[in-house]
Amino acid sequence: MMDLSHVDPEGRARMVDVGGKPETARLARADGSITMSAESLAAIERNAVSKGDVIATARIAGIMAAKKTSELIPLCHPLPLTDAGVDIEVDRSLPGLRVTAWASTHGRTGVEMEALTAVTVALLTVYDMAKALDRGMEISGIRLIEKRGGKSGDWKRG
Repeated sequence: MMDLSHVDPEGRARMVDVGGKPETARLARADGSITMSAESLAAIERNAVSKGDVIATARIAGIMAAKKTSELIPLCHPLPLTDAGVDIEVDRSLPGLRVTAWASTHGRTGVEMEALTAVTVALLTVYDMAKALDRGMEISGIRLIEKRGGKSGDWKRG
C-alpha cells in the first residue's frame, strides 16, 4: 500500500512539505457536464433565465473558485496562479453544457485541484442559476483530463 502523503507517522493530517521540490511549470485541465431539459438549455442559450447570463456567470465563478481552492480544500497549498480559465459549450446531444477548466502556475506543487474546483463550481453555478427552470439537472463526469509538470511528469487521459 502507498504511504499517504497527507498523514504524519502518528496518523494525523498534515500539509505536505513541498519546500524541497524544484519549481516547474505546472498545468492541469479538467472537465465535467450538466444535463438538463432541452427547454432549460434553450432558455440558457437565449439568455432568458431570470437570474441573468448563466454561462458568463458560471465562467467567472469557476475562475474565482480556482483562485480560492486552498480555502475550500483542506491541506491544499495556496498557489500563485499564472492562468486560470473556463470554457462552457452547449451540447444539445446531452442536452446540457460541457465545462472545461484549466489552471497553471510555476511552482512546487500541481494545479489539478484548482482545475477540478473550477469545473465543479462552474457547474454548481449553472445549477443554482437555472434550478427554478429544472430541478432535475444532473452534474456528472467531473474528471482530470491532463496535467503537466512536476516529479511525476505529464499525464493525459487516454
